[in-house]
Amino acid sequence: MPVQKEIGGKGSTGTFLVTGWSLAEVTATGALTAFSKTLMLVEGKRSLMEEDIPTISKFLGGISVTVAILLTTVSFLWHVPLLDILTLDVSLFIAGIPVALPTVTSLIISIGVVGLTAKNVIVRRLSSLEELANVTLLLSDKTGTLTENTIAVERVITYSGDEKHNLALAAATVAGDNENPIDRAVLTAAKAESTETFERTQFILADSSRKRATATLTITGKAHTVAFGASQVVEALCTLSSQDKKRFAADVAEAAENGYRVLALAEVVGDKEKAMTLVALLLLSDTIRPESSLVISFLQKHGIATKMVIGDNEAITTRAARVLQLVGPVIRRADFATEAGWNDIKKRFDAIGGFAEILPEDKYRLVQFARTKACVSVTGDGVNDLPAVKAASVGIAVKNAVDALKGAADIVLLTDGITVIRDAVIEARKIFQRLYNYSVYRISESFRVIITVAVLGLLYGDYPLTPVQLILLALLNDLPIIALAVDRVRVPEMPAKINVRARFLLSSLFGLAGIMNSLMLFFIAVYWWHLPWGELQTMSFLKLTVSGHMLIYVAHTDEPWYKFFPSRMVMVATIGTQLIVTAMAATGVLTSQLSWPFIIFVWLWSFFWMQISELMKHLQRAVRSRYANFFEGATEAVLEAE
Repeated sequence: MPVQKEIGGKGSTGTFLVTGWSLAEVTATGALTAFSKTLMLVEGKRSLMEEDIPTISKFLGGISVTVAILLTTVSFLWHVPLLDILTLDVSLFIAGIPVALPTVTSLIISIGVVGLTAKNVIVRRLSSLEELANVTLLLSDKTGTLTENTIAVERVITYSGDEKHNLALAAATVAGDNENPIDRAVLTAAKAESTETFERTQFILADSSRKRATATLTITGKAHTVAFGASQVVEALCTLSSQDKKRFAADVAEAAENGYRVLALAEVVGDKEKAMTLVALLLLSDTIRPESSLVISFLQKHGIATKMVIGDNEAITTRAARVLQLVGPVIRRADFATEAGWNDIKKRFDAIGGFAEILPEDKYRLVQFARTKACVSVTGDGVNDLPAVKAASVGIAVKNAVDALKGAADIVLLTDGITVIRDAVIEARKIFQRLYNYSVYRISESFRVIITVAVLGLLYGDYPLTPVQLILLALLNDLPIIALAVDRVRVPEMPAKINVRARFLLSSLFGLAGIMNSLMLFFIAVYWWHLPWGELQTMSFLKLTVSGHMLIYVAHTDEPWYKFFPSRMVMVATIGTQLIVTAMAATGVLTSQLSWPFIIFVWLWSFFWMQISELMKHLQRAVRSRYANFFEGATEAVLEAE
């Protein structure tokens, strides 16, 4: 949070100057800075997605090593040459261990990030894609996100003086750099109505804490202090009669009901911001985007609650919440200023629609509490939003955010509106779904190859695949697998999560179906057709490739495979590799030749077992439903990943 520094005070790397100016001396660089020491403490932390890759690799690697040890022992007993044993073991490792897993994972994420860029979303921290896919709560500001961000002064309600003079006073109390949309609106209105200017001798910029700008102006040779900002803040600086207070409250309420943002202007002779005279109210329009309520409804249906957290007064916030169809009351910061009030808010948090008159420290406090209940995304635009944005699971810098906030945010938006946030969530969930589908397929395929080779090796004392075939199988599997990076996926309706037990069950069922059909085909070929060993190996090679690539169609969707096909690139890759292996089997290239009747039978056999694999999805759902408590306890929800 912002703190005041005196002469001689220290500032750490990454500190931003909120107000004022300073001359600083660098006293430490590189690894000696506090920032670098902090990085050393957290550099070993990895996201759950990053931890998932070595977990899968270790699991499949452990199975491969176990199988290799068993087969090596049996081969020694059967006096197989050592060089042949080592060659086959290495080939088994290549086929069984998912060496392409990190590459494919990185490719899926990278392509997804490029897709997000096309939708005006810059991802600054790749691991934030996990949290974005899991977001369950959006704490949003209003200006530019929920509104058009085309602010204009629509009306001036004058209490003292005339409208032109008051507009000139307001213009003298803004920064004048035209970067702030409110400042631009005030300057534009003043320029159109008045040519009056004043000498400004002192100026304090408005920020999220003060909620007002203060300027000392020279008017007719005298110093005048002018305050311009949030109506409730400026009102507290003024001396008003009971009648004036009633009129002021009525004007603010009416303006808020009509959708205006209200800024108050006050003046006093002298350089003290006390006992001021209320001069005017400026009514600013910033139309709520027509799509905002639809997007909020969409997010709600997809498991993401939205709450407004803004600095406007209660009346304006309530009106905006009503237009946006945000369900629940609007709470002022004064309502949770006490410990009792805060405890009450924590109990009612889920039912609240928005928060009004919020200061940066309040926003930070709300984010910290919300993270104990949900995966939280927070939007911000100013330096004072830094603590809240950095504390959130996913910090989002909106289009007009200051550079300091963009540097600290996980995601930077390049266009206004809440629609881009919806698009970012959808793309993140697609990325997550592709990673999940790939991991299911990869585990089941490796499991199938390893166990099939192990069983047949133990039964017959020889491998059902040659070393060349094992290596080719691994290479040909990688082509369609890489294409999965751009596969079609259904957007999950709810936040994406990895249920480890459910995934292992589905992968095991797919793998079991693959093992059964591989062994049954092999036994038919041995005991019915009496094929020689070379042709048996070719048949196994063809079957593992064709059937394995058919599994991609089943594993990439929860729906029946024929209702939701993969992307064109995946289909081209799978069909292409299947035809390559078919041609190799038919011509005898790098393998023993197999006659066409057997090749056709392998294709039909694989297609039949593809339907069996489809049934495994129903079996998995039935088991999950029957043992719901067991599976619900194995969800890796990305809520607190740093």
